[in-house]
Amino acid sequence: MTSSARNKYRRSTVAAVVIANMIGTGVFTSLGFQLLEIQSGFVLLALWAVGGLIALCGAMSYAELGAALPRSGGEYNFLSRIYHPAAGFVSGWVSATIGFAAPSALAAMTFAAYLASSTSWQIGDNAEKAMAVALVIVLTAAHSISRRHSGGLQGFFTILKVATIVAFSGAALVFVDNWQPISVLPVEGDAALLSSGAFAVSLIYVSYAYTGWNAATYLSSELANPQKDLPVILFAGTAVVTTLYLMLNYVFLKVAPASAMAGQVEVGFIAASHAFGESGGKLAGIVLSLLLISTVSAMTLAGPRVLQVIGEDFRALEILSRCNRDGLPYIAILLQSCLTVVFIVTSSFESILVFAGFTLALNSFVTVLGIFVLRWREPELARPYRTFGYPFTPLVYLLLTLWTLTFVLLNKPAEGWFGLAVVVAGIFVYGLASRRNLE
Repeated sequence: MTSSARNKYRRSTVAAVVIANMIGTGVFTSLGFQLLEIQSGFVLLALWAVGGLIALCGAMSYAELGAALPRSGGEYNFLSRIYHPAAGFVSGWVSATIGFAAPSALAAMTFAAYLASSTSWQIGDNAEKAMAVALVIVLTAAHSISRRHSGGLQGFFTILKVATIVAFSGAALVFVDNWQPISVLPVEGDAALLSSGAFAVSLIYVSYAYTGWNAATYLSSELANPQKDLPVILFAGTAVVTTLYLMLNYVFLKVAPASAMAGQVEVGFIAASHAFGESGGKLAGIVLSLLLISTVSAMTLAGPRVLQVIGEDFRALEILSRCNRDGLPYIAILLQSCLTVVFIVTSSFESILVFAGFTLALNSFVTVLGIFVLRWREPELARPYRTFGYPFTPLVYLLLTLWTLTFVLLNKPAEGWFGLAVVVAGIFVYGLASRRNLE
């Protein structure tokens, strides 16, 4: 094996990044927010199915872009080539400030909350935040030192996460006798709910839970054969997670009363307590808290590559592209982790969930739209993979995402406008950085 091949991530490692990025805070917390507006079991599961469809359509669209433009950086790389360097920079800015740092903060905060409640520790909010910050620091060190430790750590936690979800769901289905009387078949009124504003807004919570299906595109240049591997990784990772999400939420709804979970963050702990008693709930809560480590780990691994590519392209930000002797962008990793810590210390859970989901959906919307623009502008560009079902696949993604974004702006204007403000700030920073490049 050549030294170049040894410095590349294996397909299984990058697939683990996709799965671990997707399975995180959202699936263990967002059902409680959905239950505040929707109580139909059929509609709630339809939310997760539609969310999986959106993610799958997005992943297949990204696969074409990633195979045609195989460079690390994700949306930053795509939008710089398709539209203008300013669009790529703003996308990278969004990914760095919201796409990875904010969800990492949410996952670390949820880790601390689950661990504290499951162990009956009587600690305050400040102590929980300190636990979350400590987790970020430990994982930052692990991913800044060695690529071997980085990839191995990610694979271990992803296997543990998937195995735990399957084991929990299987045990609940086999051993729980007292099922909740919630129907997963359609009933009168469900058709109206499926087209309602409540469904659209709830879909932003679900879309957030699926965030991460595009993670492999941030590591494209670190795959031995990105044109061949990337479509397989994106499709397989998204399909696996969609299946797990449907199974897990079905179990949540069948083992715990909807009234007990409505408005609560720790729905996994609540469901496990109703299914297996207090001791079983505490054990499941501890395990779930540990599984959230892999979410923070995956985002610490993938996210800094966006900052690294920005540093390579903008002289004023060159420091972000610096790597250690193992080729890891340690400055970018440190910066993203610092942003994560800022979110942990200063922000509330639900507001981050909504504005992060909104802003990331907007970012992906513009990227998937780019598949049409790139085919029109560069029809002769080599495309080792072409989106299955084109043009319907990207159109499904665009229409459903636009519907969701519109209702978030109407029903959650503060979070929506905050997300747009982050975009405007990115344009301002681009102006400063590009001026230095011209000088």
